[in-house]
Amino acid sequence: MPNKVEEFNAYRAKMNDKLLAENNKVIKRIFNLDTNAFMPGALDVKTKELLGLVASAVMRCDDCVKYHLESSKESGASKDEVMETLSIATLIGGTIVIPHLRRAYEYWEELEESNH
Repeated sequence: MPNKVEEFNAYRAKMNDKLLAENNKVIKRIFNLDTNAFMPGALDVKTKELLGLVASAVMRCDDCVKYHLESSKESGASKDEVMETLSIATLIGGTIVIPHLRRAYEYWEELEESNH
């Protein structure tokens, strides 16, 4: 039985493949813009991913939070950096973000356990 990280990544990959196979120029451009926005630039990748994590939590997008948690970990973010980032998101977003904070913490634990 796959863990939450494997399930999320498999579903995301499958659906992204389907969406991109539709040959919709707007969708392809949005995906490309997203990819390019998180490339190294004036800000390093880790900083950009942590910013993406804040925005995702404030917008209350659990899939986005999972994606940016994993990308933050892959770019070298520590648990302390992630928790500080999530604290900013909760401060900015308010108490309505707390359920997403809980799920983010749980997903971070899954990432640590799976060594993703």
